[in-house]
Amino acid sequence: MRYNKIRKMDISNGPGVRVSIFMQGCTFNCKECFNPETHDFNGGEEFNKETIDKVLKLCEGDEIKGLSILGGEPMHPNNIDGTKDLAKAFKEKYPEKTVWVWSGFLFDKDLKDKEAVKYIDVLVDGRYVDELRNPKLQFRGSSNQRVIDVQESLKQDKVVLVEGII
Repeated sequence: MRYNKIRKMDISNGPGVRVSIFMQGCTFNCKECFNPETHDFNGGEEFNKETIDKVLKLCEGDEIKGLSILGGEPMHPNNIDGTKDLAKAFKEKYPEKTVWVWSGFLFDKDLKDKEAVKYIDVLVDGRYVDELRNPKLQFRGSSNQRVIDVQESLKQDKVVLVEGII
């Protein structure tokens, strides 16, 4: 597994100041994807224990409100174990901070039974659809994408959207 880049102070991918990691590799190839350089599974850098340690170190400060995991496709079968390992390590070290993940896969159709979701607070799911692009939306690019409260969705066994997100 590989990752494309790490942003140590990101204010656009989730609420507050966050650390963001962009996983490498995606097969969706959405029209007008904002990160086409992340599609090739062979690009980027090797993702390993040192990567997890680096991300956790970057998340130490009180100003960091959480971790955002994007791509590429962090929930692709090639990447989901690394995403799970990172999210689990993060939640163990920083239980009061949030993990946000962006995925083209759908929570209720593809992901709800995956172990990785146990460590995710918010999932922005659904592929980007250029024809449904809406720049007024928060934390997503097209109106088909949902901002899901993962833990509440697991409890209720149905999709529960995060309240207050435009």
